[in-house]
Amino acid sequence: MNEERITFKSGELTLEGMLARPDGPGPHRAAVVCHPHPLYGGSMYNNVVDAMFEALHARGCATLRFNFRGVGRSEGEFDNGHGEADDAAAAIRFLTAQGGVRRDGAVIAGYSFGAMVAVRAARSQPEIGAIVAVALPIGMVEPAVLASIRKPILLLAGDHDSYCPANHLSALAERLGTLAQLKIIAEADHFFSGHEEEVTVALKDALAKV
Repeated sequence: MNEERITFKSGELTLEGMLARPDGPGPHRAAVVCHPHPLYGGSMYNNVVDAMFEALHARGCATLRFNFRGVGRSEGEFDNGHGEADDAAAAIRFLTAQGGVRRDGAVIAGYSFGAMVAVRAARSQPEIGAIVAVALPIGMVEPAVLASIRKPILLLAGDHDSYCPANHLSALAERLGTLAQLKIIAEADHFFSGHEEEVTVALKDALAKV
């Protein structure tokens, strides 16, 4: 796929990202991918972000990955997930304003810390039609945020993930009922090393239903 380097505004900050557009005039569904924790080396250049990006692009989405504030060439500094949710919302607004991109039904996807940010951002953005949360660190997410989920959500994790225990994720999926799809990848931990292709395949399958 061909990616285009772009910048966009999140409030007064300028953030960097990479955008891949599908072939054809569209309008294409928008998808934004949020990366893992900035304080632990997380950025848009990550194996799981790559796997998610590939699945979304394969499903015909105009797909944007970006660096949160304070990461890479993005301005600002870490804000413990709150400012980063603003960044994700700004990314959605930027992408859905592009030519050939749908204004509604966008997908917001995130991995680990980025999954928490995606769930937060989805509460306030009417453009978002579905959420993809890979390895959602359930213990980091306020119960009120989880209770506020009102959009279709794909919950994906490995069965060896200590930050996102499969039984806790299953319980969340059960509480959400028909809003949730649950995918558990055998033998995978929080980092999915060696399981990236399984992540891509699982996401492509699940995205056909949202």
